[in-house]
Amino acid sequence: MDRYSQILGCILGTAVADAVGLKREGLSRNRAQRIYGDPPLNPSLIFGHGMCSDDTEHTLMVGRALVISQGDVVQFEKQFARELKHWFLCMPAGVGFATLKACLKLLVGFLPQKSGVFSAGNGPAMRSALLGVCATSDEHLVELVRASTRMTHTDPKAEEGALLIARASRIGTEGKQNHPIAFLRNAGECIQNDELKASILNAVQFLSEGKSPDLFAQSEGWAKGISGYVNQTVPAALYCWAYSPENLRQSVENAVMLGGDTDSVAAITGAVCGANSGANAIPSEWIERLIEWPRTKVWMESLAMKIAKVLESTEPQKPPSMYWLATIPRNMVFASVVIALGLRRLLPPY
Repeated sequence: MDRYSQILGCILGTAVADAVGLKREGLSRNRAQRIYGDPPLNPSLIFGHGMCSDDTEHTLMVGRALVISQGDVVQFEKQFARELKHWFLCMPAGVGFATLKACLKLLVGFLPQKSGVFSAGNGPAMRSALLGVCATSDEHLVELVRASTRMTHTDPKAEEGALLIARASRIGTEGKQNHPIAFLRNAGECIQNDELKASILNAVQFLSEGKSPDLFAQSEGWAKGISGYVNQTVPAALYCWAYSPENLRQSVENAVMLGGDTDSVAAITGAVCGANSGANAIPSEWIERLIEWPRTKVWMESLAMKIAKVLESTEPQKPPSMYWLATIPRNMVFASVVIALGLRRLLPPY
């Protein structure tokens, strides 16, 4: 599998999974089932089509920063800070509290190294898979993840969780043939945070016994849904990937059916699956249902190609524009759809 397919798989995997999970965002597993039913699932936020949230937008901004910086960590940090400021000024509909505070600090002049707040949210993990695909070495990866994470989240748990996702997305690169369960077993022994380590080692045990993601979530006390806390999001997403690593659809559907922060858990699952299996693993009907604009499927393909060219040569590349002005009316439409969705949830079934 070539690097372009891995990069595009990571980007599109994030986007379609984000769109599939978005409709059930914030609902418990049982309530979501009563309202929206069981799999098969599709991106269906509005009129049977899907839109993407900040999970996808952050991944795309990371991709642009990688192209413009050509992988240089210092330049990547500066460019990603610029991307975050522009993104925030376009009034995104969903912003995590830590990311909101960090963006405000960046806007008033804080340096990227000083803008983060102490939080263990899943924001850094939702944008780190692409770093895993594109880093030139593990040392380079650690530096990129650190720069990306600490710009918004300074709790070490957020960084370790983001790094684990980045490394998981990387096992299909450079000829590595590491099985997901073996990867998790090896990674679990090296994790510093006791809570995350316990969850990953428990995941290895459950995966070895062939137990479903739902049973794993119940064993961890997450029966009502996965929260935005990184030590829940990361193990849940990695479990869904490792449970069916060759079947992106099943992995993403399992992630969504866990309930809670469904768009982020699904987006991370889709990113890791897509990175390791390539773009051809993504269901074509999911891609066709995306009505994301101004960053369309063609736009994402263009970004993936630019990233691949940066990795292959030293010649500067220009990524596709984010079209920030066009993003403002897009975000207004998106916010209206989300509000309508929230009003629908006031109605039965409960």
